[in-house]
Amino acid sequence: MKLHIKKGDTVIVLAGDDKGKQGKILEVIIDKQRAVVEGVNIVKKHTKPNAKHPQGGIIEMEAPIHISNLQILDPKTNVPTRICRKVAENGKLVRVAKKSGEEIK
Repeated sequence: MKLHIKKGDTVIVLAGDDKGKQGKILEVIIDKQRAVVEGVNIVKKHTKPNAKHPQGGIIEMEAPIHISNLQILDPKTNVPTRICRKVAENGKLVRVAKKSGEEIK
């Protein structure tokens, strides 16, 4: 399934408690149509002591957010934009920002 966002994209949150926040996508969960965004949708998780957290306790981490609540930022103007796919000169499909026409890497 093709999604409009990829790992590493800079996005803005359109809805929810973190509306208006920007962040970089750390992970995309394709089958659930969700993404983990850096610094957005922070939850507290109670953990037992383990190798990674020898003390255990409460840690804060990013939880996944539905991709319908995310919109990619235009690389040229840094404003939210829709995207389309176009065929480049080399014959590959590339993502293009609707507002500026700039290719999204």
